[in-house]
Amino acid sequence: MSDRQTKTDVILIGAGIMSATLGSMLKELVPDWKITVFEKLASAGEESSNEWNNAGTGHAALCELNYTSEKPDGSVDISKAINVNEQFQVSMQFWSYLVNSNLIRNPQDFIMPLPHMSLVQGAQNVAFLKRRFDAMTSNPLFQGMEFSDDPKKLKEWIPLIMNERTSKEPIAATKIDTGTDVNFGALTRMLFDHLKTKNVDIQYKKSVNDIKRASDGTWELKVKNVDTGTVERHNAKFVFIGGGGGSLHLLQKFDIPEGKHIGGFPISGLFMVCNNPDVVAQHHAKVYGKAAVGAPPMSVPHLDTRFIDNKKSLLFGPFAGFSPKFLKTGSMFDLITSVKPDNLLTLLASGAKNVPLTTYLIQQVMLSKEKRMEELRAFVPNAKSEDWDLLVAGQRVQVIKDTPAGKGTLQFGTEVVSAADGSVAALLGASPGASTAVHVMLEVINKCFPQHVKAWEPKLKEMIPSYGLSLMNNPELLHEVHSSTAQSLGLSSVPQPVTQA
Repeated sequence: MSDRQTKTDVILIGAGIMSATLGSMLKELVPDWKITVFEKLASAGEESSNEWNNAGTGHAALCELNYTSEKPDGSVDISKAINVNEQFQVSMQFWSYLVNSNLIRNPQDFIMPLPHMSLVQGAQNVAFLKRRFDAMTSNPLFQGMEFSDDPKKLKEWIPLIMNERTSKEPIAATKIDTGTDVNFGALTRMLFDHLKTKNVDIQYKKSVNDIKRASDGTWELKVKNVDTGTVERHNAKFVFIGGGGGSLHLLQKFDIPEGKHIGGFPISGLFMVCNNPDVVAQHHAKVYGKAAVGAPPMSVPHLDTRFIDNKKSLLFGPFAGFSPKFLKTGSMFDLITSVKPDNLLTLLASGAKNVPLTTYLIQQVMLSKEKRMEELRAFVPNAKSEDWDLLVAGQRVQVIKDTPAGKGTLQFGTEVVSAADGSVAALLGASPGASTAVHVMLEVINKCFPQHVKAWEPKLKEMIPSYGLSLMNNPELLHEVHSSTAQSLGLSSVPQPVTQA
């Protein structure tokens, strides 16, 4: 091990969208701070942020039915959809700031306009979707959404889905043209390219092996070179853990009280990818359906147009799977080594409460390709097996913790765990994840740098005009933000769906 000890202000662990976002924000707020990034893989954005490892949806709650729940009286609760939408608007504003400041260029390389749609079948689901539509369109955040249960109109919107559909079951959809497809892998790489120009020290093939508190209150990290095996020591006043599924293990190494009684449950994602360009050309939207009974919210089926490497693609899924790995590049021992004396009872309680989820995952793992094709044909009735290939996407680790709702509660979402003194923060969880990265990093900044926030406020408002305000309660600001971000990010012109001749 080298005796050399390097001191820095901030260490970011993991070269994904979260570290890229936090690093970019801090460099605007305090350009003089020294920032070092450690990534165990060979380049940025190769795990959870990679474009093939996530759905690429700009999660604004425009189409995801799991963000709108039905109350016992039949009314629809859209509060979660409002929160997610507001958070995505924050990301859009920061991306626009980066583009307008020439800190990143060519936004079309990472974001494209794309209609977002919800699709349901059956009289009960159609009635729910109409109530959801009425509730959402009464809110200024969701203006422009359309509803139709007319098969002729639906064939205009989604010809691939409506072609050769013989079912007489009622069918309906909502559509809003202000949705987006986001290539988070491309965005991550663009942000790290930008950080290099700001003298951020980005070190690849470097794995954080051990962590301890130094006598001066800083954190000392032992960092191993993956290729040579040599170990160096690095000290920082603040450490952010943005390692995707690997964040839990790293948080446990810090041994802070806030990291106790937290476990993780890994869920794999698999997608069907269309290899027939003629089929791909017939669909132009992200179409979300309803999750199966017992399925986790991240398993809501959707048929997605994607733009990857300047090429239009079509994906269907996700199908859930199980692997004990916490990362695609992780270890088969990730799950077992995450079990500690402080979280054992939490994990056991969760297992007892989530038997339906376990059953669902077993069923999903056992699916043959033809069974997966049958699920796809609920969306695309004439789908042919030879036109679709199976893609193993990313690993997501769902947070398990003790909450007021009970011991061992499985959390579906993204959350920040931070030390009381603000010296360390970790990002755990899954969807909406990358889409709300800027909002989440604002939470990190407020929790970990409260002594600086007042002085930083003018710059924060420059980067994010709605900072500290609710867009829903400020319709004029909402209109201004929508117009300015659409113009900056090249989203003003929305391509029309491809219809059959």
